[in-house]
Amino acid sequence: MQTERAISLLKQMIATPSPSREEGRVADIIEAELRALGFEPQRKGNNVWAEAWAREEDKPTILLDGHIDTVKPASAWVRNPFEPTVEGDRLYGLGSNDDGGSVVALLAAFARLATTEQPYNLIFLASAEEEITGIGGIRAVLPELREIDFAIVGEPTSLQPAVAERGLLVLDCLSRGKSGHAARNEGENAIYKALRDIEWFRAYRFAKSSPLLGDVKMSVTGIEAGTQHNVVPAECRFVVDVRVNECYTNQQVLEEIALCVECDVTPRSTHLNSSSLSVEHPAVKRLVAMGREPFGSPTLSNQAVMPFPTLKIGPGDSARSHTADEYILLSEIEEAVELYFALLDGLNLR
Repeated sequence: MQTERAISLLKQMIATPSPSREEGRVADIIEAELRALGFEPQRKGNNVWAEAWAREEDKPTILLDGHIDTVKPASAWVRNPFEPTVEGDRLYGLGSNDDGGSVVALLAAFARLATTEQPYNLIFLASAEEEITGIGGIRAVLPELREIDFAIVGEPTSLQPAVAERGLLVLDCLSRGKSGHAARNEGENAIYKALRDIEWFRAYRFAKSSPLLGDVKMSVTGIEAGTQHNVVPAECRFVVDVRVNECYTNQQVLEEIALCVECDVTPRSTHLNSSSLSVEHPAVKRLVAMGREPFGSPTLSNQAVMPFPTLKIGPGDSARSHTADEYILLSEIEEAVELYFALLDGLNLR
């Protein structure tokens, strides 16, 4: 699969709206492309995958994953987000950078790798619902894929290897007081109680800091209390966004928070954990030898729900994701195809 074909495929994807949970038409395009390349794709919902060859049980298995869903276009778009437009080296269109460039580059490398014997089994997956971490996305597919030993997650990283990724906890917090008349200084003001905990979230530092991701970051991002001006509020609710480094699991962070604050703390979920990959992993060592620099990524990806070693790397720039007039460089896609192939060709995980 040549770069020109990959770019043509990406243009088809851009021209086909695929917001999360509505990726069916783009999944059809990927499925047809896999068949045209000689593979036998499988599908579950809007997820499409194929194996490079019949699985050999004595070999490890590598998964190549890129997501085909997009966010909805920002209101500030000047161009038509669903009209692929090339200007010089830039290809504009919704999902071009996040994550179409990675999808087509991974597929091109997959098709090329499939032509030669490799010391591993190889699976390409175009996954759905990544932008919302939906249950119909990769979490629905992993049980179908059997054991995976290593995964490349295609995301815009400027083709540098993200060997660590932050996890996410969103906490709904409730401080309880007692209502009363404000004029008579009655009751127990839940806002004042919440302020003590809010200050704790602002100032507290977890003991373990990561050389790649730094400290666990906690930010209060919303607050709500009160019914009318003359009633002391009995409840104050606030939201905390917690970005977890790879030194902790989400559950460990949650347990430490619960010991330190007075408010009730309810996580919306705990499954979006941080991840990390040793710099001694064969894939990382090969990338370093190729002049690439490992780093820690602050943004979430499908890595958060993969219970096996993963590496995030792909064409494009994360700063372009979810922005108006999103674009990717055609040269970035060409470079990505060659990098993925050079990384994976003959890679020995054992």
